[in-house]
Amino acid sequence: MRYFFHIAYQGQYFSGWQKQPGVKSVQEVIEQTLSKIFKKTIPIIGCGRTDAHVHASQFFFHADFEKEIEFDLLFILNKALPYNIAAFDIIKMEGKPHARFDAVQRKYDYFFHTYKDPFLSTQSSLYQESNLDLHKMKSAVNLLTKYKDYKAFCTHPNKYDHTKCNVMEADLFVNDKGDRIRFNIASNRFLGKMIRIIMGQLLKIGKGELSIDEFESHFIALEIGNIIAPAHPTGLYLSKVSYPYLNLEPRTDLVSMIEGTNWISI
Repeated sequence: MRYFFHIAYQGQYFSGWQKQPGVKSVQEVIEQTLSKIFKKTIPIIGCGRTDAHVHASQFFFHADFEKEIEFDLLFILNKALPYNIAAFDIIKMEGKPHARFDAVQRKYDYFFHTYKDPFLSTQSSLYQESNLDLHKMKSAVNLLTKYKDYKAFCTHPNKYDHTKCNVMEADLFVNDKGDRIRFNIASNRFLGKMIRIIMGQLLKIGKGELSIDEFESHFIALEIGNIIAPAHPTGLYLSKVSYPYLNLEPRTDLVSMIEGTNWISI
């Protein structure tokens, strides 16, 4: 029996989703927890990978069990998981749908603020830049849905069969005080550190260190140069994952929780 698990996690204390030797990962913690509950090894497959210290306000993984679950696993799992991982739904699936390969769209939000605030330090990245040109940044964001090949915005493009991504949405928002900014992007797939590299380039545009034409040239030349400066991982959230057969709303309203409700599209 295959089940999909709808979860969320705070990523600041993890080295990403993917299990790897010598570091603490979200996948490893959940697998260990399930194995204790079922007294046997329970492998799980996630809907994707997140970098170290990156959050997920919506994430799915699947797991296979020998028979139908007939007890309140959701309650027991949440009691056993640490405070920074939560399970929202456990969904019995027909056949063998795949949490990673069947996803048709993933959305990310990147939050940053321009003044020091201890209550935002684990939720949003701090960039103390008081004079960012947000309108130029928005002009660059508008280019993202125009191009398909994101080879220039990837740390290791050669490890992929191809570097094309269908970016369906991209937008930039600011709160009414102008000191908290949110970058939103949706695509069928993302490359390694792609969003953080884009965000790093957008910040350069905002500071006047990179022109919009230079930013667009990355898509044409398919290279970004020798120096890649990804934005900080703090503030990046995997915020929505959609399937042809499953489209749940995230349980956590990130926008209201982190930044309030007075958002303005630039």
